[in-house]
Amino acid sequence: MFNVNDFLVYKKEVCRVKEIKENSLDKSSYYVLIPVTDESLKIEVPTANRLGHLRNLISIEEIDNIIKKIPSIKIIEENDRLIENEYKELLKSGTFEDLITIIKTTYLRNKARENTKRKLSDKDNTYFNLAEKYLYTEFSIVLNKSYEDTKKYVEDEVRKLEG
Repeated sequence: MFNVNDFLVYKKEVCRVKEIKENSLDKSSYYVLIPVTDESLKIEVPTANRLGHLRNLISIEEIDNIIKKIPSIKIIEENDRLIENEYKELLKSGTFEDLITIIKTTYLRNKARENTKRKLSDKDNTYFNLAEKYLYTEFSIVLNKSYEDTKKYVEDEVRKLEG
């Protein structure tokens, strides 16, 4: 059970519990959630969490472990026609390692395009931005840093690991 002002993840969105209400018809309770990336949005979700869409934020220790894995996370070696399906599957899984796979793959693919003076891929940019949003939003709340400071922190830590 979460409390008012707690942060949690609903599906892939980091949200704050604004309030806990009771349904007057069946006496069940539900959370009123506000996504941290769009405070104009309000999501109402049963507290019972029968579908398993609610979870706690990860811990600082888990973030450290994920960062240590980043250099060894493999990129996707698919051709252009099949890669979007791979991105969709990885995004659906929702693991941090899969988000990092998307970020690394799309970054390297666009870097290669840039180096050969070719147009950057809209598809890669879209998945890159989505994966970064899901990863760094949660990390930033846990680390109590801004989104940009969190990105810089992760990049600096990875650079140290790669020596």
